[in-house]
Amino acid sequence: VNISVCLDKQAKAVRHTTPPTSSDQTPFSNPIVSLRTSLHTMSAPNPASTGLFINGQRETGQDVRVGNVTAALAVANIVKTSLGPVGLDKMLVDDIGDVLITNDGATILKSLEVEHPAARVLVDLANLQDQEVGDGTTSVVIIASELLRRGNDLVKNGIHPTTIISGYRSALKAAVSYIKKQMVVNVSELNDDHLINAAKTSMSSKIIGKESDFFAKLAVDAVKSVKMNATAADVAGYEAMAASDGPGAASADAAGKNGKQRYKYPLSAIHILKAHGKSSMESHLIDGGFAINAMRAAQGMPTFVESDDGQPVKIAMLDMNLQRHRMGMGVQVIVKDPAEIENIKKREMDITKERIRKIIDAGARIVLTTKGVDDLCMKYFVEAGIICARRCNREDLKRLAKATGGRVVTTMADMEGNETFDGDCLGSCDSVREVRIGDGEMLYVYGCKGHGASTIVLRGANEYMLDEMDRALHDSLCVVKRMLESNTLVPGGGAAEAALSVYLDDYAHTIQTREQLVIQEYADALLVIPKTLAVNAAKDASELVAKLRSVHAKGQHSSDDCDDGLKFMGLDLVEGTIRDNLDAGVVEPAISKIKSLRFATEAAITILRIDDRITLNDAGGLANARR
Repeated sequence: VNISVCLDKQAKAVRHTTPPTSSDQTPFSNPIVSLRTSLHTMSAPNPASTGLFINGQRETGQDVRVGNVTAALAVANIVKTSLGPVGLDKMLVDDIGDVLITNDGATILKSLEVEHPAARVLVDLANLQDQEVGDGTTSVVIIASELLRRGNDLVKNGIHPTTIISGYRSALKAAVSYIKKQMVVNVSELNDDHLINAAKTSMSSKIIGKESDFFAKLAVDAVKSVKMNATAADVAGYEAMAASDGPGAASADAAGKNGKQRYKYPLSAIHILKAHGKSSMESHLIDGGFAINAMRAAQGMPTFVESDDGQPVKIAMLDMNLQRHRMGMGVQVIVKDPAEIENIKKREMDITKERIRKIIDAGARIVLTTKGVDDLCMKYFVEAGIICARRCNREDLKRLAKATGGRVVTTMADMEGNETFDGDCLGSCDSVREVRIGDGEMLYVYGCKGHGASTIVLRGANEYMLDEMDRALHDSLCVVKRMLESNTLVPGGGAAEAALSVYLDDYAHTIQTREQLVIQEYADALLVIPKTLAVNAAKDASELVAKLRSVHAKGQHSSDDCDDGLKFMGLDLVEGTIRDNLDAGVVEPAISKIKSLRFATEAAITILRIDDRITLNDAGGLANARR
């Protein structure tokens, strides 16, 4: 029924039945006007009747902010208890029953199916921290959620979100500047002690924390083994990254570039293999070598190949089938003489034999392929004394090609339409040996002649333990890499956060606008890291954090040079006291701390800027509404 037609009919009826209104009567006493007014103010269930074609639900104002902050806090609370050297693990069970036991913040959040859009921002934040730095994924989520909670409280107290965002940006700028000037320790020539301490700090909260001495040395040796000269593009990237973190870092990097050769450490060249069995302490590093999870295709092949007369062992890496040649789909051969069928079969075998002969004539003594190898080809390889492995992982072959200076060959066709095998595609090494590891065999490649490669073979009791060891080792490798490339470190154990809290509290008193309140809240929010560390260690968080702030305030306000070292004071979670974490070896890369603050602040600002949320329904609902 057309509402306007009904209203016109009712208006005519009212004109004939109602007496004229007095002059002092308000317009709203007219029933027709009241009816029209109520129709304009009520929410119609059918979008088409109002002209508002938003087929969904809309939330505005403080309701949206509270919902976003609640979702972010829920995500942060999941990972909060896993922070620190005595953090706890999480067990995640998916819909088909697969179990994941981990302590890594990014892995936990990645495994969760988070539906709330604001909570997904924190999940993306953890992944970004994992990609950029490799460590600090849990702390960045906790800081972001605390900034959100305090920002929401400020909004409730009448502070405009724009003011909060501006205050957070000012506090971030001041915090990064203070870290660069006061907290960073520049180490021009990093020795192994600094690197091992950083690696031990990273893995202290992981499953291999008890054997951190062994695995930290393993991580440092692995990263150093893939050292190579940085190109001009790499140096430019370092400078751009340093310039974004502050002017102090840019000048330091520029001086490093002008003074000496810069190096890079590609982690992609470090291959990690997991093998069941034995103790985790029997994990080992193949320095300058490579291990691939494959075995000989036939028992008649040799188990060991080494260089002869100074000639290196050549490796062919193929991404194609080594099987009897077959006609392509849709190709028909009409034979009038039955004798020709045997000739066709013989020619198919000859084509395969010619392919194998070209690979062997190029000098290959090891053949690895990602596809299959049939018995006919295997026969030729066995006769030639060549080790052949099939069904190799493609990513492993790419790494091996980089390590040995070869290339993965996808086809033998050349520009003229013939089939040839280029000897330049072969990789070089000193020797190849098949070694039995656990329940299976692996091929060990020693003395790779390429750009440098290493393989870490992890041993452990079960798959869950090996996966967690892999994640812990990856974080440590990233930390060592960042430290070697930046040559800067900061103390850990809550020292940097406590120092920043005291500094920003003093800095806030110099601000004459209402941003002063925001910067003070930012300073208090940073204390969530030492508080969480103390709570997870079953210590008195309030007392420890109060002592920590007191020591840092004394160090920052004192003019005595003897108190300058107090800025490195952090928490000792084993004894429940305060100590100099720089001397204790609890350190982490400066870029990790700066990126954490930067990412957490940007994520909090992104969510605080939201004051309207429209959740659209599916297309079928909109079509029904229009009908």
